[in-house]
Amino acid sequence: MYFRYHTLRYKFTDEGISMSWGILFRRQIIINYARIQDIHLRSNIVERWLGLARILVQTASGSSGAEMTLEGFKEFEAVRDFLYSKMRGVKDPAHKSAAPPAATPAQADELAAALHEVARDLRETRLALQARPEDSGHV
Repeated sequence: MYFRYHTLRYKFTDEGISMSWGILFRRQIIINYARIQDIHLRSNIVERWLGLARILVQTASGSSGAEMTLEGFKEFEAVRDFLYSKMRGVKDPAHKSAAPPAATPAQADELAAALHEVARDLRETRLALQARPEDSGHV
């Protein structure tokens, strides 16, 4: 546990998270944000007393347990929210898209003219319907 604590490293990139540890036998786990299915927070009584929590990252790998456990974070809620935002950003392409370009003055004038024409047509239709005599026998 001592060596794991001193060699444990996390790296958050634009594509995903990597976790590595070990001296003689180095282990590394890499998870892309697109693979993340769910994120849980867990802490036992000692961790709560110290203000720490573990962040369990689950993927659709088929195992019931977490694929990666991020341990020893004091700002665990901020890390969880960061992971959720990255996870949603990857899955929601509309979230990444830029705002639509603004209309040019010529396009704005054309749109205004079209709207005025539609309003005039609606007004004429309403007046024609009001001027029509009522037919009591027809529906």
